[in-house]
Formats: sequence, C-alpha cells, structure tokens
Amino acid sequence: MKLQGKLALVTGAYRGIGKACAEALAREGARVIATDVSAQGPGYEGDVLYHQCDVGSQADWERIGEAIDAEGGKIDILVNAAGVAPTKSGVHDVTMEDWDFILRVNQTGVMLGMRMATARMLGKGPLSIVNISSIWGQVAGTGQIAYHASKGAVINMTRNVAVTYARQGIRANVILPGLIDTEMVRAQKPEMNAVTLALTPMGRIGHPNEIAEGVVYLAGDTSSFVTGAVLPIDGGFTAQ
Repeated sequence: MKLQGKLALVTGAYRGIGKACAEALAREGARVIATDVSAQGPGYEGDVLYHQCDVGSQADWERIGEAIDAEGGKIDILVNAAGVAPTKSGVHDVTMEDWDFILRVNQTGVMLGMRMATARMLGKGPLSIVNISSIWGQVAGTGQIAYHASKGAVINMTRNVAVTYARQGIRANVILPGLIDTEMVRAQKPEMNAVTLALTPMGRIGHPNEIAEGVVYLAGDTSSFVTGAVLPIDGGFTAQ
C-alpha cells in the first residue's frame, strides 16, 4: 500500500469527489479524517473517521486541529475538496451574499486548511497538500464570477505555498477537474452540462474516482519531486 501509516485529512468528504478521495486514500493504507458540514457522516469503505467541519469557520478548523493533535499532532496529507456550486451571476448582478458565501467556502476554506496543516508540520517532516480547484479556475465560461474568482485563487494560493515551503518538506499541488459525475453537476441545468461535454475532447463525463486517483499520486511519495503543479483531469478540456 502506497500510503501505509500516513494520516490524511479530506474536506468536503460527504459525497462526490471528496468522498471518493477519502476512500481512495484509505484503500492505499492511510488513516483518514473526513470532514463536511453535515452532522453525521455517510459511511465509508476503509479506515475513515468523520468529523463535522464548516471549512469557512476558523473555530471549526481549530477543532479539527485538536483532533490532529489527539492523533499525535502530525498530518501527512491534506486534501481540500470542499466547494459550493456556482451561482450563474455575472459581475453586473452578483449579490454580495453569494460572493461572500462562495469565496468563504471555496477560497477561505482552503486557506484555513492549509494554515492548520502547515503550522503543525513545519519542522516535523513531509506534508503533501492537494487542493481541488476547477477548469473554471484556469479558463473562462460565462457568468459565475464568484466561482471563477475563488477557483482561480486556489490555483495561485497553491503555488504560493509550494514555493514558500519547498525547502521545508511541504509540497502543494492542485487538481483541476473537468465535468465530473457528482451530485453538484447533476443538479445543474442539463443544457449547461451539455455545452461543457460538447467541448470536452474525450466526449464523456469523468468519474470522481478518476480525480481520486490523481489525488493518491500527488499525496504519496511517488510524487516527491512534484510541487506547485497544476494537474487538469478534464478529458482534454483545457488543452484546447
């Protein structure tokens, strides 16, 4: 097993990409702390312990840090997968409520997670951070200004952490999923998904497990010389 003996934390792990990541890491031998906003976890395959956490809450991250401390104060892997679905607003009509909520979860939540993990691991050994952004953090669609802003920020925050801590045993990489078969995507208007699918060179939708396999690679020692990387898993969408 590639991750035997490692402790991993995955946010947004109630369903979709986050849940697939938690279970994939557990299959490779990691002990996994899975978090989401729901009070109760969904049930997992493997060694996964669930904690409630609102990623935009500093107080909740302090509680998660205490859970890490109870495990010995060492975390090997952090996967920031929590995210909220975009509104369709353009810059001309986006509300401050939507803007603040989307950035609070998608951007501030990632920052707080990285802050918690890096503060505990400086001088204590390797840490691999894998952030989940989106193709819409790198290329533009129509509307969704807050979502684009938050996901673009995740890419550059990842690069910043990668460069800042490269000589201190901390790696940070970011994955850009394309159109993936998740509850969030299925809740979108079919015509919206059809446009993205039509522009995807491979001509199909992706599966959460395909994102999780990328996370396993970036989390483990086989990617020990990889940091600051931006990995699209998108069926070729951003290659165009």
